[in-house]
Amino acid sequence: QVQLVESGGGLVQPGGSLRLSCAASGSIATIYMMAWHRQAPGKQRELVATITRGGTTGIADSVKGRFTISRDNVKKTTYLQMNSLKPEDTAVYYCSARIGEDNYWGQGTQVTVSS
Repeated sequence: QVQLVESGGGLVQPGGSLRLSCAASGSIATIYMMAWHRQAPGKQRELVATITRGGTTGIADSVKGRFTISRDNVKKTTYLQMNSLKPEDTAVYYCSARIGEDNYWGQGTQVTVSS
């Protein structure tokens, strides 16, 4: 019944910015944690950022200083602001959420950084 839908991906030039959104819908109680992950072609999935219900954040070293995670508990949405994008940031970005006792995943959104 729970769905996570990512949006905001696309093609951007190096040095540019994108803002990804992930909205949760369905039978939802408390979202304890939301997170962003990414997977580039030929590489393993990487945890990018996490945020708790209380707003505590964690950022991967690979994107620290460039990416920021936030959430709106009323809208049940998490955002990933990506600045100073690099070609190596190219990947499918997925959101996940801890809702109740279960973990859920979105379908992913493609981010391509290229000139």
